[in-house]
Amino acid sequence: MKVLVAAIAFMSMSVMSFAQEMTADQVIDAYLEVSGGKEAWRELKGQRAVGEFTIQETSFPFEMWEMADGRSATVAEVMGMQFYQGCFDGENLWNTNQMTMKAELADSEETENKKRESQDFPNAYLDYNDKGHTIELIGKETVDGVECYKIMITKGTELVDGEEKPKVQYDYFDAETFAHLRSEMTMSSGPAAGTVITTTLSDYQEVDGLYFPFSIETSYGEMGSQTIELEEIELNPEVEDEIFAFPG
Repeated sequence: MKVLVAAIAFMSMSVMSFAQEMTADQVIDAYLEVSGGKEAWRELKGQRAVGEFTIQETSFPFEMWEMADGRSATVAEVMGMQFYQGCFDGENLWNTNQMTMKAELADSEETENKKRESQDFPNAYLDYNDKGHTIELIGKETVDGVECYKIMITKGTELVDGEEKPKVQYDYFDAETFAHLRSEMTMSSGPAAGTVITTTLSDYQEVDGLYFPFSIETSYGEMGSQTIELEEIELNPEVEDEIFAFPG
């Protein structure tokens, strides 16, 4: 009996030691595995999402495309009018001006930052070393009652008023399931510079073997929050080039 008790105690200590000694890479490997697997994510060439976003109790339908070659676009319908936001054709970043309803190019700094960001499709953690990113396990924290691993990812640098600044984000992964539950980053420019943006991810659903959050709530501190509820995600969609191209 004493031998059995000792063996059980040893096994328990080993499991606890393993859990405590997990590295950042082990956490991320587990997260990528439970969300579909690295190979499946690498094979993804693009995605299209349809849903509704709500801000200040007003909801609008939208459609969004993200492609592996860096192109992206979001089209929202507001009061019967279509607004194009964050549209990027690989070279030009543009949006619909809400006052004139005309397409306008973003400035050179925003465009350069978008180019850098686009390399992260479909996930900043996938092959992060090849992208020049670094990760660090900060420790464990509780998020909405769930014990999580807190990972800091530094995604190279971004331009802020002409200067290169580290682009840092904190992500929280369920310590038991390894699901990605929350992200935090600090706004680096504009009138709200210094504001912490908190994004909460939930309602994970499987789409062709990959798992995506269908509910995304983003808080901007005192500036309020917005919620995205997805209705559909289509993988590797056929898409017209005109969706991304600057019309001017």
